[in-house]
Amino acid sequence: MATPHVRHQLYLYRHQIVCWALAAGSLLAVTGAAQAQSKSPTSAKRGRGGVVKSITVNNLPAYDEKWFHGGFQLNASATRYRIEQSSLINSREVSSNALVSPSFGINFIGDARLADFFTLRFTPGVSFATRRIEYKDINYSPKNEEDPEEIKTQEIGGTILEFPLLVKFHSERRRNTRMYVVAGAKGSYNVTNRRQDPETSYLRTDNVDYSLEYGVGLDMFYPFFKFAPELRFSHGFPNVLKPGQDVYSRNLQRLRSNAVTLYLNFE
Repeated sequence: MATPHVRHQLYLYRHQIVCWALAAGSLLAVTGAAQAQSKSPTSAKRGRGGVVKSITVNNLPAYDEKWFHGGFQLNASATRYRIEQSSLINSREVSSNALVSPSFGINFIGDARLADFFTLRFTPGVSFATRRIEYKDINYSPKNEEDPEEIKTQEIGGTILEFPLLVKFHSERRRNTRMYVVAGAKGSYNVTNRRQDPETSYLRTDNVDYSLEYGVGLDMFYPFFKFAPELRFSHGFPNVLKPGQDVYSRNLQRLRSNAVTLYLNFE
């Protein structure tokens, strides 16, 4: 008895059922189209009258779905020492001043996905750096403008192996660009010391150094690779000065490394 009743009810309300079914189907179709458009690798900018002005292609749309990415970095730095002079003012014979010096290097990139917006980045590499400190006799003063300044320079340079370990946090992607920040630590080891001139090579430093690293960059997606310029700051923790009996070492208490580096990342 229930089956004829249900059929009778469906027959009476058949027009309403058809209308609701058509409405539900249209809603699903519109929702699916909107989602497909949001995931579309291309978008068109239209002007008046619907005329297409430009088309933007979403490069490397599945880039973040991979758990690992590789690449390399080219870098150029402005490096210097942070100086702490001897606390024994009366015994100091010269005044010292750290100079900014250029360096350059190359690193390899290993980027592993940790979670949404977070990756772990390991970038071992090698750099070629020279840091300089100039010294001037405290009691020296030129008698006239033609007299030269009594300034002597000490250089500390070498080939340095670097092992930075960083955490990268990036923003949501806006078509083919996104911002990111990085922070972490770096260990370095000076494998060779370049000491060509004995007059400028009295200062000695430890070969091992550790530093805090942080910076900001911009990911730019291209059809076949990702390019990212990055500006990073580095501050060394330990005192790398080795005690010495020369006048230059006696007048210093601590030396800490400091650098500002521009990285060009290719992944």
